[in-house]
This record gives sequence, C-alpha cells and structure tokens, in this order.
Amino acid sequence: ESMRRVGARARVAGVVVLATVMAAPLAVAAAPAAPSPTATVTVLHAIPEGLGADVVDVYAGRTLLIDNLSSGQAQSMTMPGGTDEVQIFGNGRKPGSSTPLLRAPRARIPAGGNVTLTANLTASGKPTLRQFTNNTRTVGMDMGRLTIRHIAAAPPVDIRLNGQAVIDDLRNGRQGDVGLRSGTYSVSIVKAGTKVRIAKPLPVTIVNKPGRSHMGNNTIVYVWGSAADGTVQQAVQNVRLEAVS
Repeated sequence: ESMRRVGARARVAGVVVLATVMAAPLAVAAAPAAPSPTATVTVLHAIPEGLGADVVDVYAGRTLLIDNLSSGQAQSMTMPGGTDEVQIFGNGRKPGSSTPLLRAPRARIPAGGNVTLTANLTASGKPTLRQFTNNTRTVGMDMGRLTIRHIAAAPPVDIRLNGQAVIDDLRNGRQGDVGLRSGTYSVSIVKAGTKVRIAKPLPVTIVNKPGRSHMGNNTIVYVWGSAADGTVQQAVQNVRLEAVS
C-alpha cells in the first residue's frame, strides 16, 4: 500500500492522529514462495441492495469460503496465508459454471495477518473488490484505535468526533487511523469542507484492557453505500489489539 498523509487536526482530548492510507486493489499482489500459517480474513458485502447481487457466495479458488452473504453483512474466518484467486458469485453460482460478479485473480493473504476484503462501490458507483490490512498494534496505555474506511459512492468526507474534526478530505478507497483514549465517542461523517452529514452519527466505544494478550480494540467503521441513492450507511468491525512483545 502506498502511504499518503492528509490534513488532520487533533482537537479531541487524547486523540493521536496517525495516518491515511489507500486500500490496495486486490488484483495487484505478488505470490508467496510457499504455503504459510493462517491469517484472519473478514469479508464485508458493502454493495447496496439493487446495485448487484444482494446475496453472494465467496470462493478462494474453487473452495467455498462464505455461503449466503447479504448486503451489509460481514463474516470472519481463518485461512492459509498465501496468494489465491478470490471470486464473488451470485448466490448458488459456482466457479467453472458461471462468471463471477467480482474477481481478484491474485489476492495476497499475509501469513499471520489480519485483513478485510470489501465488495463495495467506487466513487463513481462501480462495484469493486478492495483489501485492507487491519492494524493490531497497541497505541498506548489506556488507548485504543479508531479506523474510518471510505468505501462509498460518495464525495470526500471529513470525520468528526464529538463534533470536532480529526480527519479531513477522506476519499473513496482510503482509510484514516487515530488513537483514542478509552471511552464512547460520537462519529459523524460530513461532506469535506462542510457540516453536511451524509450518514447518521454513530456512537463507538473505544476500550483498552492492559494484559499480556489483549490491549483493547481497533474499532473499524466502514462508510458504504451510495450518496446519489441516499443509501450511505456505516458498518462496524472490532479487531483486538495485541500486546507488543
């Protein structure tokens, strides 16, 4: 993934603004040399109903990973690290007998990693597949992470926490990552440079549980849907932060 820092303001007490990055297209990864340990993989169906198959099946090669995944749903699993062909079909269809709705011929699943694959819309409304790496590193004592991912057919957005801006000009396919003190925050998604909301405010709870194997959570908020159709909404994924060895 290429790194690109954008304007961000830390106005909320205890916020540490980290980075904004571009999600890697699934089809451009290199193959590993040999089979490797498992990875945690989450698949999110983030294409609104009526703009594609409302219920899909997900395959790695010819192996069924997920059956009957509906729009707005996510499912997690473990699978071997390596490179594989990820395909998404309409419910009941299979590799070899029909054409996939979306296909990543060389999706790289890092050994021991934690990734999310999203079927979503581009800024112009075209269905696509993207891969995000989920950050599991601890931020600091009494702190967790909040990650915002823009995967909607919508213009750039600003992210506000409790009414105060922390990430500016977040565009489709990118993510913003901030460190937060433990507590509950109201997340608002507004059109960049304005106070116009494109989705309802979302309460999120950031936790930190000091210990040898559990240091709190990375709460990941996906902004998905279509602004033109008025279907922009949010999905939440929680990933456990690991203690630094």
